[in-house]
Amino acid sequence: MEQLNLPNALTVLRILLVPVLVVALLQGTKHGDLLAAGVFSLASFTDLLDGRIARSRGSITTFGQLMDPVADKLLVLAALISLVSLGRVAAWVAMVIIAREFAVTALRAGAGAQGVVVPAQQWGKWKTALQVAMVVALILVGSGELWVDLLVYLTVAVTLISGVDVFFGVRRTVEEARRKREERIAAKAGDEPAPKA
Repeated sequence: MEQLNLPNALTVLRILLVPVLVVALLQGTKHGDLLAAGVFSLASFTDLLDGRIARSRGSITTFGQLMDPVADKLLVLAALISLVSLGRVAAWVAMVIIAREFAVTALRAGAGAQGVVVPAQQWGKWKTALQVAMVVALILVGSGELWVDLLVYLTVAVTLISGVDVFFGVRRTVEEARRKREERIAAKAGDEPAPKA
């Protein structure tokens, strides 16, 4: 069993903060929005932190690779569904973002099954930053403000662009890995001595 190191502990904390976020948003208690925004910001910060710590310490584990994206998606999913139920964001916005997340997860899983790891790209980093900003803005301000609405549309656009970027990145990486495999097989076959007549 893998040791629960600091990055993994931060991932677990992020998962545990999901129900706190939902309750803070939906209970309608005094200062609930401030608490929800704080919880979501803290959880998002742990996402940034755990990856950096894991890479710097060389403590990347199977648990972390599996649960880190799950924790991220749970957090965004819970926030968006709660905001839709409160009428602060249109359902189609949540559906586009959630569909993109599941599609990218499926693509990465498919590539992983072929032994191909697809690293995070710049569009994905911008997408994450915009989603965090959008959710915090919708919690604290709500929809209706022009700048918030523009932020929502920008987030949806970058989310879609990053999804397309991942699709072509996965396709390119898988094809490159296949080509290298075929070259290795051909080189190995060429090294083998010709059969005697």
